Amino acid sequence: MQRNNFKSKLPNLATSIFTEMSLLANQYDAINLSQGFPEFDTPEFLKDSISNEVRSGNNQYSPSNGMPDLLKQIEALIYRRYDTTLNGLESISVTSGATEALFVAIQTIVNNGDEVIVFDPAYDSYEPAVSLAGGKCIHIPLVSPEYKINWNDVENAITASTKAIIINTPHNPTGTLLSENDLIVLSELAHKHNFYVISDEVYEFITFDGQQHESALKYPELFKRTFVISSFGKTFHCTGWKLGYCIAPKPLADEFRKIHQYVTFSSFTPAQLAVANMLETHPEHINELGAFYQKKRNLLLNALSHSRFKTFISKGTYFILLDYSDISDLSDKDFCHWLTKEVGVAAIPLSPFYEGDYDEKIIRLCFAKNDETLLKAASILCKL
Repeated sequence: MQRNNFKSKLPNLATSIFTEMSLLANQYDAINLSQGFPEFDTPEFLKDSISNEVRSGNNQYSPSNGMPDLLKQIEALIYRRYDTTLNGLESISVTSGATEALFVAIQTIVNNGDEVIVFDPAYDSYEPAVSLAGGKCIHIPLVSPEYKINWNDVENAITASTKAIIINTPHNPTGTLLSENDLIVLSELAHKHNFYVISDEVYEFITFDGQQHESALKYPELFKRTFVISSFGKTFHCTGWKLGYCIAPKPLADEFRKIHQYVTFSSFTPAQLAVANMLETHPEHINELGAFYQKKRNLLLNALSHSRFKTFISKGTYFILLDYSDISDLSDKDFCHWLTKEVGVAAIPLSPFYEGDYDEKIIRLCFAKNDETLLKAASILCKL
């Protein structure tokens, strides 16, 4: 009998911190401000639309790159938002969530020995995907409280093995935004050193205080070597539908689709058609999204103003950071466990977003919740 020689491809990977904290929240009946999903429901029009599509018999495979109606509406959305003209049939690929799009984009360009620069705190799906492709992540830490990219540090980290840089704006978990100058410098570096860019823009429509999202789609020279990734789940409060998309120049999109067809092949047809209907008939939803979440951000910040936490002002996403150094000396993960079990509010520690040692006393809260939930959680936290 042959000996079992199974070997894990991700031996150092544990359960996601999001899963861990949500399980704890359920176990201890805590208010869950940890995992980033909305507490409120999907728009009624969108729910009615997906039901109509199911009842109408649109329940079979879609084309692998997406339903033509949805591709057309994404084209129109990109033109309205970024004054950028695309051919959806050539450049847009609908995926089963943004995480699939990120995974496929990474598999498309990363080979054995390649290096990919990421910025810590970094979303936890980047590194496993790079590792599975045979690559290695080069981590550049962003320093609180500004969490700005130092482009001199970036250029110093670029080597002959650098294949790509992954950016995320608006940024999870810090709520910061990349500026026009950031994108210009990135474009110059990408051209100079001949690397690709993966731009994670899943919170692109959630920005605050009049600030605009700077998409890689707005910069033609940068877009020539970029995969831009977004998510309808974040935009339409339907994270469980797992519907995202990747936009890339045709040569990159062609290679992306070769892999995508063997990962999921296609995504849920009724959801694609429902979202296409939503984009066409209710464009105001996206236009109002920033203001909707800004009210929630302000509500939570105001409710915490008399607490012992130091708050960071989120510029985008539906997350805020809190510094708890005046409350506890515990590590951020231990503090989040204590907060969930003993206090009744679940948060996310930042250390899992970093490579190596991390000793700051900062946690992340999600404010994509009903106002009553946010006020109840804030009342509890103000007693600490």
